[in-house]
Amino acid sequence: MNDIAFMRRAIELSAQCAQSDEGPFGAVVVKDGKIVGEGVNQVVPTGDPTAHAEVVALRAACQATGSHVLDGAVLYTSCEPCPMCLGAAWWARVKEIVYANDRADAAAIGFDDDAIYDEVAAPLDRRKLPIRRLGAAEALEVFKLWHAKPDKVPY
Repeated sequence: MNDIAFMRRAIELSAQCAQSDEGPFGAVVVKDGKIVGEGVNQVVPTGDPTAHAEVVALRAACQATGSHVLDGAVLYTSCEPCPMCLGAAWWARVKEIVYANDRADAAAIGFDDDAIYDEVAAPLDRRKLPIRRLGAAEALEVFKLWHAKPDKVPY
């Protein structure tokens, strides 16, 4: 299979999803030339706002490979990832993201992520969703304990 075949699979998954009560999004994770994870949006049926197609596909790929690290993998998605999905792909360490529809296309059908992009870029004191710090000294002690742990699994 090649890029276009993998993208067509992501689009096929999005088309299947569009026939349900869910948003029209699909994604596949490819490692070493094989699909190791697939996902469609599952937000509504699972009641989980993080169950976007890309996150579902990344979770499946991690389970299939037995690792939280997907070095060398490519994420093919029917739409440009939202900030959360971009973050998940970043943490999974995929080497590339390939997408079809862009965020303007998504906004045109009611999936507008611009407010989130704006929020992330705004200084903390200007965010629309209030964010404040509390318990920093106590929490920092836990970080110090983990940092000193000789058998920690970094990620």
